[in-house]
Amino acid sequence: MKFTKKFAAVAVAALALVGTTACSNSKSNDSSSSKSADIPTKITKKTTVVFWHGMTGTQEKTLQSLTKDFEKKNPNITIKLENQGKYNDLQAKINSTLQSPNNLPTITQAYPGWLLNAANSKRLVDMTPYINNSKIGWGSAKKSDIREELLKGAQIKGTQYGIPFNKSVEMLTYNKDLLDKYGVKVPKTMSELKAASKKIYEKSNHKVVGAGFDSLSNYYVLGMKDEGVNFSKNINFTGSKSKKVINYYADGIKAGYFKTAGSAGYLSGDFSNQKIAMFVGTSAGEGFVKMGVGNKFQYGVAPRPSKYNMQQGTDIYMFNKGTAQQKAAAFMYIKYLLGKDQQLTWADKTGYIPVTNKVINSSAYKNSTKTKVPAQLDKAMKHLYSVPVVKNSNAAYTQLNSIMQNIFAQAKKGQSWNSQIDAGKTKFQSAWNQ
Repeated sequence: MKFTKKFAAVAVAALALVGTTACSNSKSNDSSSSKSADIPTKITKKTTVVFWHGMTGTQEKTLQSLTKDFEKKNPNITIKLENQGKYNDLQAKINSTLQSPNNLPTITQAYPGWLLNAANSKRLVDMTPYINNSKIGWGSAKKSDIREELLKGAQIKGTQYGIPFNKSVEMLTYNKDLLDKYGVKVPKTMSELKAASKKIYEKSNHKVVGAGFDSLSNYYVLGMKDEGVNFSKNINFTGSKSKKVINYYADGIKAGYFKTAGSAGYLSGDFSNQKIAMFVGTSAGEGFVKMGVGNKFQYGVAPRPSKYNMQQGTDIYMFNKGTAQQKAAAFMYIKYLLGKDQQLTWADKTGYIPVTNKVINSSAYKNSTKTKVPAQLDKAMKHLYSVPVVKNSNAAYTQLNSIMQNIFAQAKKGQSWNSQIDAGKTKFQSAWNQ
């Protein structure tokens, strides 16, 4: 089905690694920082800003439309949008171009984990002076109204190098008709998810799987966070807490009431075909779920049934190769994208969530008739978490997907997966230590 392919393209972007230093304060002592007094507050001559991105389909068209509107309001500024393909292509392009920094764009979409080396080599611009500038920025981070966890998520080693852009969280999508049929309430905890899934699987005579998770990396990271363990190289992959997280899913797969997306990559196809009653996936994919479900049944969206949720999606970062006018123009553009009307348009057209509190809590967003995410978003964002930006955290996070696939493949066969947990530990540690 076409919608499945489109959903995959979007969800790859939404599920990719989000790094953050979750609790440090922004610093401005980097040599790539700009003093507020040095920032131009007017663009007095024709200025071009190059923006590398990985948006496709409706996302790209919406970005193009918003960009044209910005250029009309700022005739001296041209935003040159350059699509670099899929996110892994964009990451590769950034990494290769860092060897020739003069060829870097003015700004780019990126996850902070991609830019650790760029930050270490002082190729990035600290956004703090721009944020704090009362004319070109907001005057302060607080006045920007950007949700604090998302803003901190765009920090690298405590410095505010990024501004949140296309963000999402994980949500539970469920088949309301099936849950009603089998007398199952929408689960609010992982234990309730397990019980509900077992009930659906048994009452359907094993024809409908209860639930599954699109991102196995997210499943493990958030499972460990719920157990009080942050993602780091110190995780004991064969320890009791790790095995508890793994076994929860593996036991369900072996018994038949849980499943993984397998080679399809996403469970939306099985969901729309009523082969699975619930799944946890990106909030940015609801539009494609809606397309697949059509009029076959009623679906609902609820917060992820766990304490912690993963903030996902990219931020916008600025390289220090630009002129003062280019940097100022670039920040004006970023600020424009975060305006109320633009955020509502972006959320409505793309499925990504707003990044400012006022829009998240606005009646215009919450009462949307086109998507069911807004009404549940505030509850889904109570406890946000993301992978710390430290050496090799990106590689370790990415490696988790194949490690978990190998473990769950054994469970699906009804065989012991202990040997795969042991093998997974070796791969996990190697990713951290490479």
